[in-house]
Amino acid sequence: MASIPFDQRDGVIWFNGEFVPWKDAKVHVLTHGLHYASCVFEGERAYNGRIFELEAHTARLFESANILGFEIPYTQAAINEACQEELRRQGLTDAYVRPLAWRGSEMMGVSAQSNRINVAIAAWEWPSYFDPAQRLKGIRLDLAKYRRPDPMTAPSKSKAAGLYMICTLSKHAAEQKGYADALMLDWRGRVAEATGANVFFVKDGVLHTPTPDAFLNGITRQTVIRLAAKRGYEVRERPIMPEELAGFEQCFLSGTAAEVTPVSEIGPYRFTVGEITKTLMEDYLALVQQKQPALA
Repeated sequence: MASIPFDQRDGVIWFNGEFVPWKDAKVHVLTHGLHYASCVFEGERAYNGRIFELEAHTARLFESANILGFEIPYTQAAINEACQEELRRQGLTDAYVRPLAWRGSEMMGVSAQSNRINVAIAAWEWPSYFDPAQRLKGIRLDLAKYRRPDPMTAPSKSKAAGLYMICTLSKHAAEQKGYADALMLDWRGRVAEATGANVFFVKDGVLHTPTPDAFLNGITRQTVIRLAAKRGYEVRERPIMPEELAGFEQCFLSGTAAEVTPVSEIGPYRFTVGEITKTLMEDYLALVQQKQPALA
């Protein structure tokens, strides 16, 4: 499946209120979302037929659209139902689900006040985001050249397509040097996140994670913080400077695609895959696979 281009796969995609054949779910080349990045999206994972934190993802999709100045022409309940039905029609139980909304092609230019807002939902099989063998040992991260922007210069609280341009550039650059991903700083030079996941560090039994004021406060990140609290681990959300990396013992990423992934290296800095990382990785997998009750 991985070798088949995404526009040539089989199945159906929910597209503006109806299910259409996968290969027919197309937009015109002069679509505003393509030219001006007026597009928001979510990345969701389903485990055993259940989309984890579906309602939270849908709420964030609507908030992202609101930040970009447009209204999704469906209710959140309708989108939730469509996500589950897309999963069912694709015959999937463990999968990745991608809802997105974008401005259409009625007007072409920076201003597109009256463009139609289109919405689509696709689902497909997607295994571990990182190489499974390397993931257990801890992945290696490069230090990215690009930085997360000042919230006064970009809509940082939205999951908007345009914000991922520097993520793609940074991940490509890291992969070309043999790394799995890259750690990004923010515009102030503080530690921010990886290209598609939040980051945690461990020192003396305490978890440290950057304050999410220039990047998304990830849904998986919030879940990990709750799991840590349930274990009695202290979590400190605070500004973290890159020079502090030398003093941390463990490091891991969190995200819908990444789940909980240990990190062994960030540039010149080294980390062990310790007990706290392993415990939270196991607790997260147990939670999403419904081996224990969902957290309140």
